[in-house]
Amino acid sequence: MYWPMGAAQIYSANRRRRKDQGRHDDLEKDGIEQEEDNDPILGMRTSRNGHLIATITTTTITIWQASPIVVLAAAKRSASSLGSYGPNVAVQLKPDASIAVVQTSNDFLVTYSIVVHPDSRVYQQIHDGSQRKPAGTNSLLLEQERAGYKEVNIKFRMVIRIDAGIAATLALDREVVVATKKPPAVQCIKWTPDDAGRQTSTEMINRMGWMQKGSDITELVYDRAMSLAVWITGTGTAYAVQRLPDSANPSEGNQRLFRGYGFHSADERGTAATKAAINARFSLLAIGCMKGEINVYTARDYAGSIPLSRKLATPASFAITGRITCLSYSPDGYCLVAGYEHGWAMWSAYGKPGASSFAADERLSDMNEELWLKSVSDLSWVSAGFGLLITCIDDSRLWALDMTKNAVTTCFSSANIARTLLLSSSNLMIYRGFDLPTTTTLSADAPLWQHVAIPVGYLMSQRPIRCTVTSLDGRYIAVAGRRGLAHYSLGSSRWKSFDDPEAENAFVVRGGMCWYQHILIAAAESDESYELRLYSRELSLSASSAIHVEQLPSAVVTMSMTGQDSLLVYTSENILYHYVVNASNSGVKLVQVGQLALNGIVRAPARVRAVTWILPDFQLRDGDPSQDVAHASVLFLVDAKLVLLQSSTNEAGLKYDMRVIAHNVEYFDLMRDRGTLVRSPSQSLLESSSGEGSPVSGLHADRGLRDSLWYFDGENMQCWMDVEDILMAASPENDRDIPDPVCITSDFYPTSVMLNRGVVLGLDAELIQRRDVHFAFIRHAIRTQLFLPNVLRRHLSEYDSAAASVLALRYQNLPYFSHALELLLHTVLDDEVDAGLESEDSLMPRVVSFLSSFPDYLDIVVQCTRKTEVRSWRTLFAYLPSPRDLFEESLKKELLKTAGGYLLVLHTFQELETSSEQCTRLLRKAKKAGDWDLCKELARFLMALDESGEILRKALSQMDLEPAMGMNNQTDDNVSMNIPRPTRGQMQQSLNGSVRKSLNAPTKGEQATGSDAVLSPSSTTNSEDYFSSRS
Repeated sequence: MYWPMGAAQIYSANRRRRKDQGRHDDLEKDGIEQEEDNDPILGMRTSRNGHLIATITTTTITIWQASPIVVLAAAKRSASSLGSYGPNVAVQLKPDASIAVVQTSNDFLVTYSIVVHPDSRVYQQIHDGSQRKPAGTNSLLLEQERAGYKEVNIKFRMVIRIDAGIAATLALDREVVVATKKPPAVQCIKWTPDDAGRQTSTEMINRMGWMQKGSDITELVYDRAMSLAVWITGTGTAYAVQRLPDSANPSEGNQRLFRGYGFHSADERGTAATKAAINARFSLLAIGCMKGEINVYTARDYAGSIPLSRKLATPASFAITGRITCLSYSPDGYCLVAGYEHGWAMWSAYGKPGASSFAADERLSDMNEELWLKSVSDLSWVSAGFGLLITCIDDSRLWALDMTKNAVTTCFSSANIARTLLLSSSNLMIYRGFDLPTTTTLSADAPLWQHVAIPVGYLMSQRPIRCTVTSLDGRYIAVAGRRGLAHYSLGSSRWKSFDDPEAENAFVVRGGMCWYQHILIAAAESDESYELRLYSRELSLSASSAIHVEQLPSAVVTMSMTGQDSLLVYTSENILYHYVVNASNSGVKLVQVGQLALNGIVRAPARVRAVTWILPDFQLRDGDPSQDVAHASVLFLVDAKLVLLQSSTNEAGLKYDMRVIAHNVEYFDLMRDRGTLVRSPSQSLLESSSGEGSPVSGLHADRGLRDSLWYFDGENMQCWMDVEDILMAASPENDRDIPDPVCITSDFYPTSVMLNRGVVLGLDAELIQRRDVHFAFIRHAIRTQLFLPNVLRRHLSEYDSAAASVLALRYQNLPYFSHALELLLHTVLDDEVDAGLESEDSLMPRVVSFLSSFPDYLDIVVQCTRKTEVRSWRTLFAYLPSPRDLFEESLKKELLKTAGGYLLVLHTFQELETSSEQCTRLLRKAKKAGDWDLCKELARFLMALDESGEILRKALSQMDLEPAMGMNNQTDDNVSMNIPRPTRGQMQQSLNGSVRKSLNAPTKGEQATGSDAVLSPSSTTNSEDYFSSRS
């Protein structure tokens, strides 16, 4: 997933000059700037590699460099050209950025050649040694200015007249595709004539049998990786289209150029397609509809099987967002961004809402003239997804947003999932909460991010960063750009990179990296050879510093560490290699112990995103590593399908049975792969400052969730509590349905499962606008969601109270454990009240019985009543002892504040006399304990029961307390009593009791369905007020 970061930067190609100064005393005109050529940007296109950008106004085409953003060349059309061909309307850019095509209002195509001079430089700054570096200056930017930027020239090429009128255009590698109006047709114009001298070919739409008759094309989108185009017609229908090879002897009017299938139609009002985007990584087609909705389809094949995957949640109503103006997937396909007439919004690949501009304060946006929050005409990804360019309606400027992305998008690794690591164009952001105490880790205000700048020298020659991986213990990080690699130690805060440019440029990392302790394992390609290279963090990087090189016959697609020392390597030849990392006194090397050919099982090796396997316990303990292949169950992530391969033996030998166990998977996390990260939460809480990478001895005891399998499906985090359940259900002997996973909902994008803390960790992008700051900016906010209530509920629903008790025992030392149990009770109660379940189908008896085994049982029940509607109380107490019995038990255990909570229930369920009697008893106990705050609240409660004050006077007389003078004349509930001043020891005892209480129960302001108690544990030090009005 992607998150914007910081404030938007503004760039403009317009020249500015100062007005002529008037009289010397005319202060208003002096120094005022005036813009020239202030035409709005009408269109923007980016080259395939994202390095060059072309924008147009009505008269000018401008070529920009993407990183950093600077104007390299511009060409303004003459008045005669504008009169003959008309002003500019739209622009297309050949994928290699060598030709730009400008569409004019008079149906002409004006083409320009873009010539890059590699040896010439512009904007080159010369700094002598005497100049000091300004404070806060970006080191990378200074180095770029010293080197300068390649010079670019724009040269006029030709003008092409389209007599049939232009409806839409599309620039491809070999040709430019033009959809015409009258007659409706599609014309292909090659950049250069073929050997036979032919340059154009045309196919009429009414002769395309797969299209509706009389359709006219309004939108053309193409993706080279999928070799697929999407056409949108004026009737709102979308087609998936492929270009057919040119025939050797084409006959005029009979040549077939395209083949397509319709997959979206305007069945309902407002569902007509207007915009489209293609995601090659996940084989998705996104269609923007007239009313602002976005439908996502899955392209299963090229034969027209394109079913609807899901409809994305709109960020606001159509009246607020306006129509969709543009759609674009990030280069790696992990993020979708949509531009609207009144803002923009982002989603993950399968629809999790991300950052959006619709939370902005419109008044502040108008005041600060921040158009990027109000209107979007076009969007473009640049710098491999590290930047997002926005053009606004009727605006002549470019707005640039810096983007950060999860390291999982660059390298699918269990370590990257276990430890949240973000990557920007020049920095790494490392989440350090895993190594801190629980309450600090989950605080939204704690500075938990460590920012590490990637070496400037490496970025200058090898950017953008294409692969990033961290170690499981969080001590080391490695990055790889276009060539070479560099690694970093958080302990020493030092980078190591190649000193020799030739050695660095000799190989490229492709297929991923991973860490084994302090050894970096990288899949490298060099001179058409494929290798696994091992580098030690303790050694400098050089041409001969690899401590071991393992040759491979084909390119690596993906690799992963599993278990203690096993390395799985999947190659493009559809072979899975199994290596063991052999560490000895003589060094570290890889030893191949097995391999598995998957021909006929995995059809497209390049579509595989991740691989791991599951070994039986007996094989892990005593088995021969060379036999792991025969016993393993392999997990593949192919596109977004989680595929399980189970081994079995028959007369023919070893075979594998394949089964898809999950769809729409953005990432998955097998807890076995975390190794020593998975340990008992109780043990981790007892350790004062140890990191999560410390070894423990509790792995062979109770497993807890050590064998759990988690995945994110674009909406919710899903969890199978024990992967063995999946293996048993999917085995050929059983052939049962895969059990349903536990669903953990969240309103943020989850990035990691903190198994020892019982929470799912995630990120959210917050748009900040302040009156004292003249610009808006976006920051990252840590968010958490408890998963413990969901897992416990699943155990109880399956009548497995023993498993629920064992799991709860592992988390009982967490400071928010009582809050988790309260959430369990609250969610079950709300669901059963809404569903109106009968007693025999109710889960409440098992939940109540389970909660009664914990010491905070009374507090949990009363907290739940405080946060639920009164109509739910009858259902709750139908499975509980009577409120009077719970009140008496609270008094017996000296839980006075808890007993005060039950007074509200007694008052609701019983008569006035009973409530007042219990209140008097509690008041007497509170007076004896010296809890005068509770006495004050009880007095107010008694006044609310009896406005005459008779019950209060009687209670005070029994306690040897006299009411203050003038109480008989009071008509409100403000009661004052003559009470003795508590001693210092009593005050300290009361304070400590409140603090201990706050760690076990959420405060009044918390929501029972969220995780705010986890995020702000420091806010729970206020004493609970059970007698004020419920919010």
